[in-house]
Amino acid sequence: MEIDRYAEWAAKIPVGTPPLKDDAELLPYLCLGLTNEAGEIAGLMKKRLRDGQWSADAAADELGDVAYYFARLCAAIGKTPSEVLDRSVAKIEGRLRQSAKA
Repeated sequence: MEIDRYAEWAAKIPVGTPPLKDDAELLPYLCLGLTNEAGEIAGLMKKRLRDGQWSADAAADELGDVAYYFARLCAAIGKTPSEVLDRSVAKIEGRLRQSAKA
């Protein structure tokens, strides 16, 4: 699925009971959700290091959750995921140019 279309779909899913609509509540919830899901990826890696266990399917499931919160946060700040990713590319390429000059 195309990421901007995914973000439009994700933005329609109500969060909370009753649904959070106020940015003062929604933004912290989405940030904590993203952090939690990234932590679950880290937990999978910890188990790999500790026990030698790794599941690409479990990692893919958690990355999907990361994508959901990323997409929701993009919408919450009024940006599309594509815009955010374009900014990321520009930022990283700028760093690469700077390090090449050094």
